[in-house]
Amino acid sequence: MNDDYELVYSSETPGKNLSKKKKVGQVQTIDPGLITLKLRLEKNKRGGKTVTIIYEVPNNPAYFKKLLKKLKSKCGAGGALKVDTLEIQGDHREKIRTELSKIGFKVKGS
Repeated sequence: MNDDYELVYSSETPGKNLSKKKKVGQVQTIDPGLITLKLRLEKNKRGGKTVTIIYEVPNNPAYFKKLLKKLKSKCGAGGALKVDTLEIQGDHREKIRTELSKIGFKVKGS
């Protein structure tokens, strides 16, 4: 065996940035009466589990993090805040629609 060589390896894929990309831009002020949120139900690519998606959410992570916590509590389910969507585990469209309407948001979708 030749001692002139040292084995070097890495678990990173060369040339790929593995960090999550954040939405860049100004944080928008939230006036629920002027904002329309959209609902949909997804099952694809989730192992058969159902997830309620609120999408086309304005860029204000602090506000929507609080809102997500409130919705998860009302639904008794888990969820996540993505870049421009809120995800809540299970089919809770009617509960979510009712809560968002109480706050003043316009809600579209199934």
